[in-house]
Amino acid sequence: MRIGMGYDAHKLTPGRKLILGGVEIPHHPGLEGHSDADVAAHAIIDALLGAAGLGDIGRIFPDTDDAYRDISSLALLRQTADKLADSGYRIINIDSVIVAQSPKLAPFIPQMEKNVAAILDIDPSRVNIKATTEENMGFTGAGQGMAAHAVCLIKKDVIF
Repeated sequence: MRIGMGYDAHKLTPGRKLILGGVEIPHHPGLEGHSDADVAAHAIIDALLGAAGLGDIGRIFPDTDDAYRDISSLALLRQTADKLADSGYRIINIDSVIVAQSPKLAPFIPQMEKNVAAILDIDPSRVNIKATTEENMGFTGAGQGMAAHAVCLIKKDVIF
């Protein structure tokens, strides 16, 4: 069994959609990034890649590659799951927290969990997403951006 940790942060900017966990949230501004800038998915990707010892999101999906421009981060998450499976790993569980002063994310979290579970082909009970504020402190508290943290547990299937 292996544990991974991921973190991502993006700046809020006008003219972009806000996508978190594959859900379009009615909020403006959105997050700036090369892809759809889904910080929740990006943190989960980094946690999974790290647990498997496969690098990080910037190395696997570089922002210098136009193939990833405006791509859905759930597509990147699917590719990450494929890389883990090819390496003999299966995902046990994921726990993530999104850090944002606004909007209130609670109504959207169940769909985020379903989206992530479906893309990873795991039971939704194995995905937990939470949201918190930073009580108006720091860049997230000032409404300048959003961040996400994720941890995961994966297991290598060993055949004797």
